[in-house]
Amino acid sequence: MPTSNSSAVFRAQALTKVYGEGETAVHALRGVDLEVARGEFIVLLGASGSGKSTLLNILGGLDVPSSGELSFADHQLSGADEAELTRYRREHVGFVFQFYNLIPSLTVRENIALVTDIAAHPMAVDEAVAMVGLSARADHFPAQLSGGEQQRVAIARAIVKRPDVLLCDEPTGALDYQTGKLVLEVIAKINQELGTTAVVITHNAAIAAMADRVIYLGDGSIQRIEQNAHKLTPSQLSW
Repeated sequence: MPTSNSSAVFRAQALTKVYGEGETAVHALRGVDLEVARGEFIVLLGASGSGKSTLLNILGGLDVPSSGELSFADHQLSGADEAELTRYRREHVGFVFQFYNLIPSLTVRENIALVTDIAAHPMAVDEAVAMVGLSARADHFPAQLSGGEQQRVAIARAIVKRPDVLLCDEPTGALDYQTGKLVLEVIAKINQELGTTAVVITHNAAIAAMADRVIYLGDGSIQRIEQNAHKLTPSQLSW
């Protein structure tokens, strides 16, 4: 899905992020310009230290740029205070990380239900559980689940509030090949069926084949962007 001014949900211009000062300063982002269309599936590729996670965290309102402009729909994120960013994250963004961050003493259903308390129009918890294929495991605790099942719980927790954007940082990084495919199938399903904009960080170039566009980062800058004219489904991937 190509981006355009009319369909862009994210607009970033000349984004920079610098940690520290002087000779020890780390330039994590260096003048990033980017537009992301509503409903687009983006994969961010690059080596460790390329700026992928920094960019994702800024898009998600977990971090702020040192300079530049960033907006989400009609929300100006650059210059927003913490209260505004908290509201933005709560109302618009779902996060999925490599580590699942589930509460061990709560069941699958209870871990997901926690998020519905802060959502304006959440989907039914059992609907979210069903979307990730875990209806039969809804009353199990995290310790009773495999790694892939726990990651699918984390995805259900992210989508139950019906976010506009799903941001995923190495969602298959701790999983084996077959389990990783199952997780990717869930993310693709959410992107396609709910129209959720998805941005996925990975070190795995093969996963890029399921994206609308692949953005290659290096040394804090976008090196190139490739449009994917022939998307593969997760089940067609081989890595």
